[in-house]
Amino acid sequence: MKIGWKRWSVLPGFGLAMGYTLTYLSLLVLIPLAGTFLKSATLTWPEFWETITSPRALASYRVTFGTSLVAALLNAVSGLLVAWVLTRYRFFGRRFVDALVDLPFALPTAVAGIALTAIYAPTGWVGKLVPFKVAFTPLGITIALVFIGVPFVVRTVQPVLEDIEPELEQVAASLGANRWQTFTRVVMPAVWPAVLTGFALSFARAVGEYGSVIFIAGNMPMRTEITPLLIVTQLEQYNYAGATSLAVAMLVVSFGMLLTINALQWWGTRRHLA
Repeated sequence: MKIGWKRWSVLPGFGLAMGYTLTYLSLLVLIPLAGTFLKSATLTWPEFWETITSPRALASYRVTFGTSLVAALLNAVSGLLVAWVLTRYRFFGRRFVDALVDLPFALPTAVAGIALTAIYAPTGWVGKLVPFKVAFTPLGITIALVFIGVPFVVRTVQPVLEDIEPELEQVAASLGANRWQTFTRVVMPAVWPAVLTGFALSFARAVGEYGSVIFIAGNMPMRTEITPLLIVTQLEQYNYAGATSLAVAMLVVSFGMLLTINALQWWGTRRHLA
């Protein structure tokens, strides 16, 4: 039953729960974000614009958002494949592989960064075998972001695949559809919103990642310096207004990209239901 704008439930406590939710959201999200915008507002508009559009800042944006986007796209594909294998096949060690997917969640990011650097450095196990440089390049940053982001796609897509009945695929095959047609017309429309959600989560995590990237990036200004590191550098120089200005620029760009992704997800879901 609806009365006014509130949806009444058998269980009481709407007022208390809503108050706690708003307080929690304000303390952890709204107030810190407002403080960031207010601190950056201490700069004049020319100073703010000069800070966020300096050559070093623009180079860090290209590295951060470029590698994050590539890593999120790779995670969307590889995460879908991993989730497909875990839900559609039974094999020895499946539970171990399923648990291994969550390793980036539990592993400290600094440990992951050191391990990846040791493996992909020019003297590492993999780095000395490949004919090109991996560590201390944007490629190394992308590898680190793929490592920390793939669980978001797997854990988002996996429950959706488990809910899809295998009989639907069998019916499509019995009607003459080949495997590719079955995947694109039966499976993919159902999992597409989940893939987009996993992509957005992976991208958001990659944009703000710091610990696993600073070791393998090499942190060379104009080449492999990420924006979070540039923000930390500004803080160490006590340039709080400059640091918050860079944070505001990243926040606006990230919000715009996530808003676009959510709009595509809504459009895909509506199209699937139609």
